[in-house]
Amino acid sequence: MSEGLSGGQPAEPAVARMLCDVRALTGEPRESSGVLWKLAESGRQLDANLIRLPAGEHIGTHAEPDLDVLVLVVAGDGVMNTPEGTLPLAEGGLLWLPHGSTRGITAGPGGLAYMTVHPRRPGMQIRRRSDPAR
Repeated sequence: MSEGLSGGQPAEPAVARMLCDVRALTGEPRESSGVLWKLAESGRQLDANLIRLPAGEHIGTHAEPDLDVLVLVVAGDGVMNTPEGTLPLAEGGLLWLPHGSTRGITAGPGGLAYMTVHPRRPGMQIRRRSDPAR
């Protein structure tokens, strides 16, 4: 009998499945902002989010120090500001953001919806404190 990785419980079978209809999620209303969908299945090795920004909204300049990120523009338009210049964002555009790269995003007049995909961050772990004074 094969056992899974968690406490001797049988592993869930690896089965492909449809997760969502991105076009339906990015339809009206375009005024809403934030995460429209996120990958939440147990045992996953990836994190993914579908994000919408209304017209003119922006995400401030930031960097991801540890993980590479893929960004797929699924609706609307906008720009990504980087230290190297401005990158236009339009439906179908696929960007690779290597770890350590700096960027900010601004939605265009029609708003912007995009998906991010990156390796899953390990959960917080409780470890013994290695304090020589103890």
